[in-house]
Amino acid sequence: MKLAANLPDTLTLRELMQVLHEEIGLPEHKTVSLQTAINLDLGCNGSDAQHLMETLEQHFGLELADYDAYRYFQPAGNDPHLKRKAKGREGKVPLTIGMLYQAINAGTWDTQALEE
Repeated sequence: MKLAANLPDTLTLRELMQVLHEEIGLPEHKTVSLQTAINLDLGCNGSDAQHLMETLEQHFGLELADYDAYRYFQPAGNDPHLKRKAKGREGKVPLTIGMLYQAINAGTWDTQALEE
């Protein structure tokens, strides 16, 4: 995996990158930065996304009270409701490595703060 040169060199970020590599795999041919979206750029969705967030919650003690998986990820399996898209649910919000890093440092998921 190639990491962007401007990534902070912290233990937390190194651990986060290791978890991401183990859980969803990081591309070897693409440079990964804090702006890399795990859902849109790396294709993490469904049960992989659910497992990843549970792992981050356990590994880092991350509180996910304000976290809405449907905001970022397609659901696991076949969802008959995806055939007719509900108003306002067509696209997914990018969930970046930087957002995960900020949430871990804060200890909690604050959607409004992370998406600003």
